[in-house]
Amino acid sequence: MELPFYLNFKDFESYYYDNLEKWFEEYHNTSETDYLKALAALYSPYLYYNFAEDRVQADASIEVKDCFFPYHEKIGISFCTSCENGKSSKKGLSHVFEWKTVSMMEYAQHILDKINRYCSKNSNALNGGKNILDYINEHDIVTSREGVGYCINYNKHQMAVPFLKAYLPYYGQTVNMAIYRDFIFSLVEIAEFIDQKLKTVQAFEHTIYVHSRSEAKFKVQMSRQFLTLCN
Repeated sequence: MELPFYLNFKDFESYYYDNLEKWFEEYHNTSETDYLKALAALYSPYLYYNFAEDRVQADASIEVKDCFFPYHEKIGISFCTSCENGKSSKKGLSHVFEWKTVSMMEYAQHILDKINRYCSKNSNALNGGKNILDYINEHDIVTSREGVGYCINYNKHQMAVPFLKAYLPYYGQTVNMAIYRDFIFSLVEIAEFIDQKLKTVQAFEHTIYVHSRSEAKFKVQMSRQFLTLCN
């Protein structure tokens, strides 16, 4: 079952039990705990653990490769001969790239631009009731690149698909900033709702809080080990 992805807490809370009922209809040998674990996995990528406040906070971002042609004045770059999922470039001049963290709104706009560019070149793309959402996971569109720009990793893109399905318009050129703002403000509420339910069913170890804290501690340990090796 593909769980709906909600961009505001009101809708998430309102449809919680309706979706839980559908979950039970599709998966007979399951429990509400399994449903909550699936929800936690769905929203965890957009949250992080804040050590200072000992709580999770919103972090709707994704890391992408910002690919460009090499220039001598650029520093801190890596050669990118296979920006697109390990496929070698057929062009003589290889791209280089810098890692860049962008908001999910910027990422969504980038994907929307790719789809609209494809539709402008294919006049029948939106015929037969098709819309923007029909193309958000098309490999050739998502990983396409004209000259320079973001090099989208198709595997990493899969994490963003539920968000994109909920956020991108059926038709249009731009994303909605107001909806995105509601999403950012709702993330912590959604996480707290899921975690409270998991605590109620005695599954604290599966909460978003525990997952985010463990992930944050691991990153700190890795950073310390890296610094130790450098010294």
